Amino acid sequence: MVRRAIRCTAAVAVLAAVLPLVASAAMGHRVPTGDKGLTPATKFVVPPPDQGAVQQGLSLLLHRNVRGALLIAKMEATPRSVWLNGGTAAEVTKQIKQTLALSDLERAVPTFVVYNIPGRDCGSYSGGGAQSTAAYEAYIDAVSAAIGSHKALITLEPDALANLPSDCGYPSTVDVAQLTADRYTQINYAVDKLETGASTSVYLDAGHGAWHNVGDMATRLIQGGVARSQGFFLNLSNYQYTENSVQYGTWISKCIAKGGSGCPDQYWNGGPANGWTGVAMSPYGVWSDTATDPALNTAGINSRPEWVGVTPTTHFIVDTSRNGQGPWKPTPGAYTDAQDWCNAPGRGLGATPTADTGNPLVDAYLWVKTPGESDGSCTRGLPAGSADPEWHQVDPAAGAWFPAQALQLAQLANPPLG
Repeated sequence: MVRRAIRCTAAVAVLAAVLPLVASAAMGHRVPTGDKGLTPATKFVVPPPDQGAVQQGLSLLLHRNVRGALLIAKMEATPRSVWLNGGTAAEVTKQIKQTLALSDLERAVPTFVVYNIPGRDCGSYSGGGAQSTAAYEAYIDAVSAAIGSHKALITLEPDALANLPSDCGYPSTVDVAQLTADRYTQINYAVDKLETGASTSVYLDAGHGAWHNVGDMATRLIQGGVARSQGFFLNLSNYQYTENSVQYGTWISKCIAKGGSGCPDQYWNGGPANGWTGVAMSPYGVWSDTATDPALNTAGINSRPEWVGVTPTTHFIVDTSRNGQGPWKPTPGAYTDAQDWCNAPGRGLGATPTADTGNPLVDAYLWVKTPGESDGSCTRGLPAGSADPEWHQVDPAAGAWFPAQALQLAQLANPPLG
């Protein structure tokens, strides 16, 4: 076991050093496919490991935590998305070209996250993005040109539609209506530009099933140009059970087919199957038509007459990077703001990335959020700069490596890491 862990962790360290060089050397040898679709046999790219993961693995070995080091190494050897967080056209082009060359080396499909929308994250922990619509469109142009005809999957702008400027609570001095209109302009431009790639598949943000109701999210997707994309993505950086995301996504797909109006949703599950005795669906358990808990039973919604004759056709993907244990349920009243989305404790890795989902609407399960990267310096309602009372430390800044969380995610993976 010790030798195996050392070999595995050492391999991760070597990959971190040499893969960018290999990618550079391989540039110019990519082969366009002209096909946007995925098959059950599709493989996804394993990017170079995070330097924080390499350092953590070596530190665990030095402290004789062989099992922990092996888990971190296995986590980093799993396909993950590459985040395009901004930068200059030259910088993003270099990052994309290196990843595409690596995808040719691995004979796998790269998955990118484009995350540079103006006003992203309502200016919170992951705030930033392009400074104007024109700057954003120029950035998208650079991304599109760098990908070219190479096969690639893009999750476009996390929270851009689920967290519109109109949701941000900006002061009255801000022209929220204009910012929201600009947001739709930006997303539609990105869809049209990126989808011109012969093999580029673009998916739009649809939040998750414990957030917006079905009709609201479907309407936002329609306005964002989902009909001209490959579909939408769910649960990015969140913890909702995969089964629940699949059901929520199916309802959204049906609602899009209905034009976004008159759609049942997860906040009242009455219908013919349960005698119209509805309650709000709970995220703290797996949903199904046969669940004995009324708050987990979907039969009422699925039997609603509004769905008769409606065929869902819009596809989607689900982020399974941290949902192996489902969402965190804070103790009621423990915090003024529990921030259940932020570095939630006691969570685990979910299903490993695959395009073999067994569901014709679900194109893939992906690790879009990078497991082990912090969501930000969460304080659960305490003053800024306070230690996170769940982790008993000041959490790292958004995007920085969080060793305690990384190890816990690996330890509590469901299914377990192989």
